[in-house]
Amino acid sequence: MTAPCGLDCFNCPMYLASSSEKLRKKIAENLKIPAEKAQCKGCRNENGIIRFLNMTEPCNVYRCTTEKGIDFCSNCPEFPCDYLHPYADMASKVPHNTKVFNLCLIMKMGLEKWATEKAKNVKDTYFKKKFKL
Repeated sequence: MTAPCGLDCFNCPMYLASSSEKLRKKIAENLKIPAEKAQCKGCRNENGIIRFLNMTEPCNVYRCTTEKGIDFCSNCPEFPCDYLHPYADMASKVPHNTKVFNLCLIMKMGLEKWATEKAKNVKDTYFKKKFKL
């Protein structure tokens, strides 16, 4: 349940909403979308198509890793590339700026150890802690 770009689907509210009616309704209300759209089965299970954003084609990262036959962007000799570029737009709402950091941690720690010991902490730090040098 880790996307090719390094996002931890298993910690994503949209993924968690797939098994929680209460969370799904809350997300739908906040995003002003129908409750049935306020969920995601994970990037790989959705073939890279984020349906709640009304996407009809896979994202560029998913398409690229599929074409290259690699599991994660960090397995690519071109890593990091512009598909992983961080953006300020909606940075406070979506964790996409954590992708490269997550991929580096996956390479360093291994997928399972990162998933169990660090992934949630990365998102918590990104959203809740103060910037420090």
